[in-house]
Amino acid sequence: MDKTRIIPGAATEAANDTAAQTKQTITITKASPFGWPDKIGYMFGDIGNNFSFNMVNSFLMIFYTNVLGLSGAMVGLLFLIARLVDAVADVTVGRLVDNSQLTEEGRFKPWIRRMKYPLLIFSILLFVPWVKELSMGMRLGYVFLTYLLWGIFYSAVNIPYGSMASSLSDQPSDKTSLSTFRSIGAALGGTVVAYVVPLFMYVGSSHQISGERFFLVVIACSLLGFGSYKVLTKMTTERVRTSKNEPVPMKLLMTNLLKNKALIVLVIVDIVVVINQNLSMVTIAYLFNDYFKNTAAMSVAMIFNYMIIIILAPFSGWIVKRFGRKESSVVTLFFGAIIYVALVILHTHSVVIYLAMVLLGALGAGMFSMMVWAFITDVIDNQQVLTGIREDGIVYGINSFARKFAQALAGGFGGIMLTLIGYQSSSAGGVVQSDAVANSIYYMATGIPAVCCGLAAIILLFFYPLGKKQVIRNAEILREQAK
Repeated sequence: MDKTRIIPGAATEAANDTAAQTKQTITITKASPFGWPDKIGYMFGDIGNNFSFNMVNSFLMIFYTNVLGLSGAMVGLLFLIARLVDAVADVTVGRLVDNSQLTEEGRFKPWIRRMKYPLLIFSILLFVPWVKELSMGMRLGYVFLTYLLWGIFYSAVNIPYGSMASSLSDQPSDKTSLSTFRSIGAALGGTVVAYVVPLFMYVGSSHQISGERFFLVVIACSLLGFGSYKVLTKMTTERVRTSKNEPVPMKLLMTNLLKNKALIVLVIVDIVVVINQNLSMVTIAYLFNDYFKNTAAMSVAMIFNYMIIIILAPFSGWIVKRFGRKESSVVTLFFGAIIYVALVILHTHSVVIYLAMVLLGALGAGMFSMMVWAFITDVIDNQQVLTGIREDGIVYGINSFARKFAQALAGGFGGIMLTLIGYQSSSAGGVVQSDAVANSIYYMATGIPAVCCGLAAIILLFFYPLGKKQVIRNAEILREQAK
């Protein structure tokens, strides 16, 4: 028999009568206990995400410039406009998910089950090489439309997936496990994409990208993504079912969210870290293609960020328990900044030295990336403590909105910077960049992470209010309210 409890909205002085009347009915099913199938299934969800997302994040810009023949500035502007429009979908989907009807299998799995089809179809349509035969106007229209629709459909899968974690179990330790396994899934999916794609995308030793090979690899990744999403929906069980008497008014919800300093600061830090991650992945392709002229080493460099996640995963629980999420992230971000500053000063031409230092530098954003989903959980708890209203989907959607905004900035900045330094695009291949351009690419690849890691560490240290003690205090308050 199901266990049901009713938690009334605990309105603060700032909340109006509507919030005071809000009630949530939480039904906890006993169909099966939480266990390894849920962890493995949830891990496969982010494996599926990365078969689509990392292909786009790491390789779409170089596909557009070197296969379709678009300029860096043109691609940068496209990314900026499309991702800003697309980011609105995150908040919209979060709101729709929060207020969608429960089904027999839960609230979130039906979204993933339906929306994976258009997502994976548009993942393929992004990389159609024959678009290069169209006129420039037609090419621009095609890439803008497909990129925009891909982003919207990705939101329709990723937002329910991220929000789904709170429905698989009501135990904090289980949610920590889900966050860790999600990070491992992202690392595994990202590693496969980062390592395999560069092995197939070039023809011979000329460093010329093959659009046809690219297209076949994308089809294979989409099929793998489809299988991963099937594992996710098959192996996980939504046990915590939340129904509401009525939706929380959007105006009240947004007013209360703006009072949550932890949310605002986390959004800013996440923007900085995601800009760093996106620009790093984009510039790596150009760095090894045009500066080191070693595309085999590119695969190794691209998997470092994911290797760090896998290395940190077994120790993350102990580190957080001993030092706290905020505290450990600040230290590693500062460490990463120092490593990248050293790389800027060193200006090495040795691939071995560069790879060795980048492996250390990846620790900088690695710890924060490992903990970001748990950071969001802390922020959601803090929101409930402050306002008495818990809306997991919209909070997750806002943070995802921030990440999309960061991706838009990174895509725009990266493309514009390539044009400013004089990078020469070519759909036919064979263009040799000047030494000045190659050196500028190196400084972009090392200087940007140095600035971003240092800035994120400073903001987190001085402005983020949820240190170890406050997180523990919030958990105690919510336990008392649930009695």
